Amino acid sequence: MGFALKRPDDAVGSAAPAIMIGLFVAFGGVLFGYDTGTISGILAMKKWREMFSTGYINEKDGLPDVTSSESSMIVSLLSAGTFFGALAAAPIADKFGRRMGMIMETFVFVFGVILQTASTSIPLFVAGRFFAGLGVGLLSATIPLYQSETAPKWIRGTVVGAYQLAITFGLLLAAIVNNSTKDRTDTGCYRIPIAIQFAWAIILVVGMLLLPETPRFLIKQDRYEEATKALARVRRMEVTDPAIVAELAEIQANHEYEMSLGKASYLEIVRGSLGKRLATGCAVQGLQQLAGVNFIFYYGTTFFQNSGIQNSFVITLITNIINVVSTFPGLYMVEKWGRRPLLMFGAVGMCVSQFIVAIVGTATDSDVSNKVLIAFVCIYIFFFASSWGPVAWVVTGELFPLKARAKCLSITTATNWLLNWAIAYATPYMVNSGPGNANLQSKVFFIWGGFCFICAVFVYTCIYETKGLSLEQVDELYAKVPRAWNSVGWVPSVNYTEQIEIDAGEKRGEDATHLESVETTTKAEV
Repeated sequence: MGFALKRPDDAVGSAAPAIMIGLFVAFGGVLFGYDTGTISGILAMKKWREMFSTGYINEKDGLPDVTSSESSMIVSLLSAGTFFGALAAAPIADKFGRRMGMIMETFVFVFGVILQTASTSIPLFVAGRFFAGLGVGLLSATIPLYQSETAPKWIRGTVVGAYQLAITFGLLLAAIVNNSTKDRTDTGCYRIPIAIQFAWAIILVVGMLLLPETPRFLIKQDRYEEATKALARVRRMEVTDPAIVAELAEIQANHEYEMSLGKASYLEIVRGSLGKRLATGCAVQGLQQLAGVNFIFYYGTTFFQNSGIQNSFVITLITNIINVVSTFPGLYMVEKWGRRPLLMFGAVGMCVSQFIVAIVGTATDSDVSNKVLIAFVCIYIFFFASSWGPVAWVVTGELFPLKARAKCLSITTATNWLLNWAIAYATPYMVNSGPGNANLQSKVFFIWGGFCFICAVFVYTCIYETKGLSLEQVDELYAKVPRAWNSVGWVPSVNYTEQIEIDAGEKRGEDATHLESVETTTKAEV
């Protein structure tokens, strides 16, 4: 089979510009990953806990601290913002375009960062968390949309999956910065990690000013000449090249065919084949969160501390390094192996790892058990980062037709953030000790492991194999294959340019027959 990803014989032009554009756009994931990783460390910083405490004293060390409810609110407000941001992404992306939309969305994120940096108490801090989340949510729906509409089909999965890689880099950078500032005794302990996010925003905005709009969006807006230039740029070909003309004709014909079947209102996208795909996309994004990874990255430092593990900041740094490194084989295997096998591999591996962590953490309490717990948390992160981390974004980026893509992606991404919020909000109550808390500690991994088992069942019954298909061919796949497990090895047969011509010919034939009938009737009457 060979190790390298093979460029198909029918691929035209250069893939390098589209790949580089897609990888740069993925940089937006750093904003989400870094912000997520930052709050995990900040909640464990002694100086921050003293400053933001509203009078609560931690029983373990006798120092001022925030309560479980305050911790829950601070972490979950970002996720609440991302939920509303993801829902708002569709009208912005369809009105202003994918490229300009991302620029506007980054400024929303920057406003949130300003509020967090300026804060010295919880109210302003959580307001900043909400607006930063709003910006992240907007970007998280628009970035895979931009990537999937520009990347060549033979490497689209790797390009879209790079968004998850950028998230892991953001988490790692946050762990490094937190580890460097955690012992500061001034406000720099939290302001430095937060303010660094201005740099990520500047990089993204400057880059997007230089990049083209997606050809598919321009076709949707009937801006054919601009679409031709944009596609020629990402393929590094002349605008008059027959291959460019043919590819644009297929995109336009597919869009016209879709529109002939009706517009994609919010009511239409929950019906029929579109409704089936939307349910699949929402489920894969929801299960990605319910697999429990953000428990590690939101509350990992605190959890390791409460489990009696020394150097919890260092352990968190190690888990973030594993998260980054493990994403690379996932980006390779998503195109080499396929979506279904990789997701199944990850679900089974995560399930086994989670149950081992739960059993060991519950049954024993020793240095050896702590080492086993850390080891299998790391193994779990490997399975997640190489499968469900990147591939959930790949699957949802490929599911939907052009007329409904922005709306459907915004809803699936909002589902991800809704579950993200629920986990961030509920975890302190589930895990911590104290009045009104469940005090599950390591037992919480039984819950994550159970959801990982559901992930495996879901993959077999619901995930279609879309490796190597164009976004237009995915429509035909769902139209002709009723069951997900029969999708492997399916070969497309419809060319939408030809279909439009056939339909037009049939329409001309019907008109001619009707005209002939009218003429015959008229002659008979005469």
